Amino acid sequence: MKNHLGSYECKLCLTLHNNEGNYLAHTQGKRHQSNLARRAAKEAADAAHSTAAANLQAARAAAAAAASKPRALKIGLPGYKVTKQRDPDTGARILLFQIAYPEIADKLQPRHRFMSAFEQKVEAPDKRWQYLLFACEPYETVAFKIPNDDVDKSEGKFFSNWDKDGKTFTLQLTFATGDAAKKNQPAPPPPRPQLRYL
Repeated sequence: MKNHLGSYECKLCLTLHNNEGNYLAHTQGKRHQSNLARRAAKEAADAAHSTAAANLQAARAAAAAAASKPRALKIGLPGYKVTKQRDPDTGARILLFQIAYPEIADKLQPRHRFMSAFEQKVEAPDKRWQYLLFACEPYETVAFKIPNDDVDKSEGKFFSNWDKDGKTFTLQLTFATGDAAKKNQPAPPPPRPQLRYL
């Protein structure tokens, strides 16, 4: 770039050149090229930093909006009934959970999930147990401690139903018997070949 004195100045490298030929030779030189690479790397880092800062700012704004959203007031535990049964054909254990949510809004539907004993923080972890949780606003989440056995999720063995009119959530689960539990497990690895020395 030509300055007010009539000489050529490289603003990137802060060098002065007497004529245009020297300036063009400088722009093709090693020093100028390394400064260009340094500038490109710095701009890329600044762009990444600015996008990370923008993402952080957006996440903070979303968290603030979620925090300012009025939460529904918890009204206590729902009513529930648990029935233990045995399958007459296989002898497998069956648990039937009936959870009543009389104050639930029409748009909402209860959800359930299984939780490992190591995920929960209420009791000391014990690998013999797992937890079945039922949740729906405005009620508190209710959890049931059940054996940590395989659950048979085949057709007709595991089902859930939400009765909108009676406002009752029903879930039935069947624990897998020995044969069904073996089907769900992977096959054992083949035996290792033994080397024999003579």
